Amino acid sequence: MVMSGGIVGPSAAAAEANVPRHRRLKLSALAVAGLALLQAAGQPLPASAQAVDKPYDDRLMRLSEILGAVHYLRELCGANEGQAWRERMRELLEAEGANALRRARLTRSFNQGYHSYSKTHKICTSTAQTAINRFMSEGVQIAENLVKSIP
Repeated sequence: MVMSGGIVGPSAAAAEANVPRHRRLKLSALAVAGLALLQAAGQPLPASAQAVDKPYDDRLMRLSEILGAVHYLRELCGANEGQAWRERMRELLEAEGANALRRARLTRSFNQGYHSYSKTHKICTSTAQTAINRFMSEGVQIAENLVKSIP
């Protein structure tokens, strides 16, 4: 399951459901690329689109990627958790994704984690189980360090 461009209201969600997933991803990528081109050309970005980089962003991006990988792998291995990991990502977006660009970056990391494992793991194997365990440990470590380091 791919995260959409962010959390949307009921009417927007219904409209988005009619747009094919590959089209939504292309539109999101185009929007981010357009914002980057505007910035590179010296044009000021709208306040809602300006990135608010934080010193812990690299760790948040990694955590997002881990959430995506775990979401795919645990479902593949029969955890039957439904959308639990996607919901954790949604919570992260609500807490940290204050603007469209930031939300897009976090969502892209989640999707990257999901897709990279969906390409290489078609059945649950011991390698997939090992990856889950490593991701769970790394995710806990990142989360604990973030809690300690952020005022």
